[in-house]
Amino acid sequence: MSAYHFRQADGEHEASPTIFLFHGTGGDENQFFDFAAQVLPGARRIAPRGDVSEQGALRYFRRTGEGVYDMADLATRTEAMRAFVSAQIGPDHKGKVIGLGYSNGANILASVQFAAPQLFDAVVLMHPLIPFSPAPADYSGRQVLITAGRRDPIAPAPETSTLAAYFETNGADVDRAWHEGGHEIRQEEISAIAAFLSKPGPKSHQS
Repeated sequence: MSAYHFRQADGEHEASPTIFLFHGTGGDENQFFDFAAQVLPGARRIAPRGDVSEQGALRYFRRTGEGVYDMADLATRTEAMRAFVSAQIGPDHKGKVIGLGYSNGANILASVQFAAPQLFDAVVLMHPLIPFSPAPADYSGRQVLITAGRRDPIAPAPETSTLAAYFETNGADVDRAWHEGGHEIRQEEISAIAAFLSKPGPKSHQS
């Protein structure tokens, strides 16, 4: 298991969903921990802390500039996170497995999803930026929500739309939630996330 520092809380019962929470640059494992309890009551919550420091701001992988990723580092850290998530799920998990990430957290979550399409049953990608073309994969039965700002200077709307189309083309059930602002999280996103997480989905995890 990776040596990520993480915060966790048990679910109400063994079949409760498990939600993994990935913070944005400069956040930590606390950023979405209480939020997850509000939008998905009773779930098991696991929030790993990014292990890369960018001038003191925590991240999940290195970059060389805004929107310019160190692809070798991303590959290494994607595999480490995939292994961490798999280990936390364990072989006997019965509930739905969900990922939620914002900004850099959405990017590492998406990268893990590309590498292991069946690992998560559902993912919430808040303001993701994927400046490369992922390989085709089978996301049949997977649910994806992408939230974004139409005027986001960090995660431009056209690239967001390209990512949504990628998941749709490869079989995922994709929802989109736009607001008219930028990279900030707005109330309409929160409402969309709550609605998405209440949708029916797989009753048991299939890896």
